[in-house]
Amino acid sequence: MGKGLKERRKEIDRIDRQILRLLNRRARIVLEVGKQKAKEGKGIYDPAREEETLNRLSAENLGPFPQEALKTVFREIISASRSLEGPLRVCFLGPEGSFTHLATLRHLGSSVQLVSKSSIDDVFTEVEQRRTEFGVVPVENSLEGSVGRTLDLFIDSDLKVFAEVLLPVSHDLLSLSRRLSNIERVYSHPQAFAQCRNWLKENLSNREWREVDSTAQAAQKAAADPEGAAIASEFAGRRYGLHTLKKRIEDSAFNVTRFLVISRRKAKKGRRDRTSLLLSLKDEPGSLFRALEPLAQEGINLTKIESRPLKRKAWEYIFFIDLDGHISERRIQSTLKEVESYCLFLKVLGSYPRARGEETE
Repeated sequence: MGKGLKERRKEIDRIDRQILRLLNRRARIVLEVGKQKAKEGKGIYDPAREEETLNRLSAENLGPFPQEALKTVFREIISASRSLEGPLRVCFLGPEGSFTHLATLRHLGSSVQLVSKSSIDDVFTEVEQRRTEFGVVPVENSLEGSVGRTLDLFIDSDLKVFAEVLLPVSHDLLSLSRRLSNIERVYSHPQAFAQCRNWLKENLSNREWREVDSTAQAAQKAAADPEGAAIASEFAGRRYGLHTLKKRIEDSAFNVTRFLVISRRKAKKGRRDRTSLLLSLKDEPGSLFRALEPLAQEGINLTKIESRPLKRKAWEYIFFIDLDGHISERRIQSTLKEVESYCLFLKVLGSYPRARGEETE
């Protein structure tokens, strides 16, 4: 005869106590690691190491514990363990409930000291002025393209890209009301309106659409307006006590935003890295071709190239490029040296672990 419910629960309790003992055993080892890091002048946050840990555990998980839940659990264990080594202050583009806020929590866990800022400029300033160790800013969206202000600030800033985060963007219609017929106004960011245009035309075409600075601010507005609704994330809805009138109203299911973690420090080499750089070319025929040709000859994969106007002079442009590999690799260094010979200037923004897209799965 099999075990009864009471015996099964006792078995679970015993396992929980074992997990607790192991967590504290892990924490004591983390404290020793933290002391060693402090002696060697190493930072608390190591994205390459954390990424490798999560990927290894995911590969070893044979179930039935869900894969995504496993990542969430261990990300929080890593976050809590990291906090034992010392406080980690991180600035993000707010307000609370924004997609950048959610990306920060998904990547770094909840055991960090978060600082919300209302502009990308302010996030850069917080990190540059050493008021926070890291900042998180959006850099591009799979549907709407690059975030120009983030790219522009890198031109003059000495900050480095330390890590990247990929986050799926899903929009819900949120309100204090539980009835769609009660809605007279809809608040959201212009990009969210654009990404949900078809659904809005079919269901709320005769309502007022009010643009605000962020989807999180839209949720704040809806929380103060009994006849209002917000297009925002489920996370923002929970944050501001709103009901979900309709889930996933976006026109495309393939909507992902990429975020960058910025820092004064450089990230160490991992197993799968990406290097971001910007360059300015001489104004002559074939200059872009000649600058990129050494990368092709060396078999270095470009994952992004985009031009932005150099605002100091009309009709001159800066190119932002992402490529696979780490700047510490000899072949990357030698190839970029050759690329630089065709440029007015070349600036490496950072080498960092490539996001495997676990947030998008």
